[in-house]
Amino acid sequence: MILRLVSAALVAGFLASVVTTGLQLALTSPLILQAETFEGGHSHAQAPSPAIAPAALIVHAHAHAHGPSQDPAQGGAEKPDAWQPEPGLQRMAFTGLATLIGGVGYALLLAAVMLALGREPTPRSGLAVGIAGFLAVALAPAVGLPPELPGMGAAPLVLRQSWWIMTVAATGIGLYLIAVRRVPITILGGLVLIVAPHLAGAPQSIDTVSSQVPPASAAQFAARSLAIGFVFWALIGLAYGWAWGLFGREASDRAHA
Repeated sequence: MILRLVSAALVAGFLASVVTTGLQLALTSPLILQAETFEGGHSHAQAPSPAIAPAALIVHAHAHAHGPSQDPAQGGAEKPDAWQPEPGLQRMAFTGLATLIGGVGYALLLAAVMLALGREPTPRSGLAVGIAGFLAVALAPAVGLPPELPGMGAAPLVLRQSWWIMTVAATGIGLYLIAVRRVPITILGGLVLIVAPHLAGAPQSIDTVSSQVPPASAAQFAARSLAIGFVFWALIGLAYGWAWGLFGREASDRAHA
């Protein structure tokens, strides 16, 4: 059972990450490279699309370096930025690796959710849970913290990560209460949970004028990131349901051999 679950999750995570990495390189990487030119030419490692992946791995809470930084403990002396992948093949490889790790992790999470709900994994049920994952992990947080390009103003990273985690948890529980429990009191409670983080408000940057990134590029990046995120989660659900059935048939064939 556990071996079948893990194997199906690995296959689903791999297939989803391959497709998603291709979409990232084709649709969002050019926008990131363009935005970096507005930051003064400093190189940035491409993080996974914020619509896909938390904190540095998952969301809209990734931080961007801005040239040499200063260490207060050394009287403000400059120190070099942390290591980052070089542009080109190295950056592409690290983008793919980060997406693969996120894909496998999310596939395991989807598998655990389906197991906890007692749902038999099929492509159809996997797609439904995958869409719920997209709503909770990508779309709901993006309402307050849309995917952002390098050079755009942002609130402190810790505040954004905390709000992201709160929003994902509240939305996930809210969707469970609405879609699974399905009684008036739980539906009402689920709606309250989904709305609550947005009523509290996402942390926003007080710097709203220094960014030189064109608004059209920022909007295009956010839209493309969310679209890629939807494809990512849908593929995880579909592929997990398919792989679960595949490994089940193989086990049955070996048992009857």
